[in-house]
Amino acid sequence: MARALLRPFKAAAPLQPVIAVALAAALTGCLFQDKVESFDGPTMGSTFSIKYVRSDGVAEKQQLVRETEAILADLDRQLSTYRSDSDIERFNAQPAGRCEVMPEAVRLLVDAGKQLSEESDGAFDLTLEPLLNLWGFGPNGRVEQVPAPEKIAEVRHYVGYQHLRVDGQKLCKDAAVELDFNSIAAGYAVDRVAARLQELGVRSYLVEITGELKAQGRKPDGASWRIAIEAPRDDQRVAQQIIELDGLAVSTSGDYRNYFERDGRRYSHTLDPQTGSPIEHKLAAVTVLDGSALRADGLSTTLMVMGPERGFDFASQRNIAAFFVIREGQNFVTKSTPAFQQVVGAGVAQ
Repeated sequence: MARALLRPFKAAAPLQPVIAVALAAALTGCLFQDKVESFDGPTMGSTFSIKYVRSDGVAEKQQLVRETEAILADLDRQLSTYRSDSDIERFNAQPAGRCEVMPEAVRLLVDAGKQLSEESDGAFDLTLEPLLNLWGFGPNGRVEQVPAPEKIAEVRHYVGYQHLRVDGQKLCKDAAVELDFNSIAAGYAVDRVAARLQELGVRSYLVEITGELKAQGRKPDGASWRIAIEAPRDDQRVAQQIIELDGLAVSTSGDYRNYFERDGRRYSHTLDPQTGSPIEHKLAAVTVLDGSALRADGLSTTLMVMGPERGFDFASQRNIAAFFVIREGQNFVTKSTPAFQQVVGAGVAQ
């Protein structure tokens, strides 16, 4: 999944009549005490950024920072495939026929992944790590390479969400599959952090973790949190659309920043579980809006695998708010589902 496609959009606040501001102050009693504050840091091999409105009832900034970092550290220890001591790597090292007690986060993500897999007829699959390594995109990938068809077929024997089951607090496998949560872990982290911020009194926030975002509420001046969907270019960052968010998460997947080329052919890091090889269609990027960042994260990957026609039909039939960017020769065309147009409405600026 290509991150860094989404970013907060900054614009000058619109001028408002003095009488309107005064009335708002009289009603709230604390308008001029409210202030946007922020903090950020490293996580999951990338970064996180939190912006929130400090108002009455919100915990001290130090506590918000401490608890956010604690959540992210816990998830890294549980879900990371880039550290040998994580819970999921402990499970991945086990042979077929084994069950291991796993944290709630692991079990929840396995169930969420299975649901997406079943909905999409296998376009989404959390057990792709052996194939990602084979192509050079995984944590143990030594070099970006084009494997022989025989090798792909061999590794595919160790791929398949159907080989997993949750049994109480245990995760079990009947084949030597290996899990990789990169397609939904960041979205789940966003949901977890956002929920904790709300428990600590934050009513308005923009949470971004490795490119996944969720926003709630409004800024002190009444403006919405705004983010930019970037055009699919690897030479510069250009905003393609501006979206206002309130109670929504947004996730974008793309194939143009994580790939390699061999003999004039482009190989994306997004693999199709049903072929064991990189996708080969004309969909360059897809953005999904949803109330759940976990769901948006997983769906953007799913639609990216499906491609422009199958993915658009899938999203339209299931009322998924999705925005597609499709290659057409040297240019790009865009289309959005009815749900995307309805959700975004007047909040989209071209």
